[in-house]
Amino acid sequence: MESFTKVRLDDLQLRLVAARAFGADSAVVSSRELTGGFYNTAYDLELSDGRSVILKVAPAPETEILSYEQDIMRAEVEALRLVHAAGGVPVPEVYSYDESLELIPCPYFFMEKVEGQPYSDVKDSLSAEQQYSIEFELGRYQRLINEIKGPVFGLFAGDSVEGGKSWRATFWRMLQNVLVDAERLGAQLPVSLQEIELALQPYLPALDNVIEPSLVHWDLWNGNLFVQDGVIVSIIDWERAMWGDVLMENYFRHFENSQAFYEGYGTSFSSPDELIRIKLYDLYLDLIMVIECYPRQYKDENYLRWVRDNLAETWRFFSAAAE
Repeated sequence: MESFTKVRLDDLQLRLVAARAFGADSAVVSSRELTGGFYNTAYDLELSDGRSVILKVAPAPETEILSYEQDIMRAEVEALRLVHAAGGVPVPEVYSYDESLELIPCPYFFMEKVEGQPYSDVKDSLSAEQQYSIEFELGRYQRLINEIKGPVFGLFAGDSVEGGKSWRATFWRMLQNVLVDAERLGAQLPVSLQEIELALQPYLPALDNVIEPSLVHWDLWNGNLFVQDGVIVSIIDWERAMWGDVLMENYFRHFENSQAFYEGYGTSFSSPDELIRIKLYDLYLDLIMVIECYPRQYKDENYLRWVRDNLAETWRFFSAAAE
């Protein structure tokens, strides 16, 4: 998707960063920008040594972004390396990471190019049996990801200001940061920030039941799931990884409904506290998807309408309960 956060590199810049990562003899033979992402810029590069690699480039430092998006490229690299080392979950290998800003004014990293296609692109062309198999397998991989435990709650980047021993306190700070972003960017929300904070207070005790920080991908939607021949070959885009509640994962959101995923995950979540936590995380994500449209300056009216409708639907739950 077209986004104001994306940075385009010219041929000279592509040659420079490739030479630093792979040596002067690894020239760029061809390059193609990948347009599916919403935030970073990505290139598919073919090198003179025969390798094909993916280059991801973060927004420029002066770009207006949300508060939680600070240093998320470093978070992605660290999360990819952690999951790759743990084994069991297919993720691309990271070849190099450079945040020095010496060659280009943005952090960037090179990673393994994975075969296959985004599940979002091919899902409708697959049979019901193939979709079931893929989503069951995703549930199994999601469980393996969430079984990796961390030291504190918060965003994955090691110096995150969100880190803490209490998930309730950590999530509340994360939500307040998003509301501060909304005020700073002049985002139009269904109600005032104060009304949102007040309406959520009765639901926060449900967060106290989360006592162990789990690795959460948080952005594992179908576009970040690569499949080939009916099998998952890679899970990408780990920049929003965090240590938190497993119920923050995308397939637990209100716009997803996959029984196969739940069967693969092996656990159902239906207690009153779990259902409240799901609603809180629905609202958190729906707020972000609306607010981020302002700095990214999206032009797709269908997408803009979709995120606004999502937020309105989620807010109705909390507004009705407050009446």
